[in-house]
Amino acid sequence: MEEIKVKIRAFLSRFFRKHELKDNEDIFALGFVNSLFAMQLVMFLEKEFGIRVDNKDLDLNNFRTIDTITDLIISKKGE
Repeated sequence: MEEIKVKIRAFLSRFFRKHELKDNEDIFALGFVNSLFAMQLVMFLEKEFGIRVDNKDLDLNNFRTIDTITDLIISKKGE
């Protein structure tokens, strides 16, 4: 699980250069996310972790924090 978080944090840090994200920090509440970023995040997750993010997974709550993104990846890999 920690390896997943490290990869997610590394990806996000390219966009949040001046902010050290905590695992439970809401990236939407911080105002850093736009629709282009959201698509880049989904494409990164699919490629990096070999998962498919389906329409039913496109709930903002799945992408709010490093913790929730990690949970989504783990659940997708378990399917």
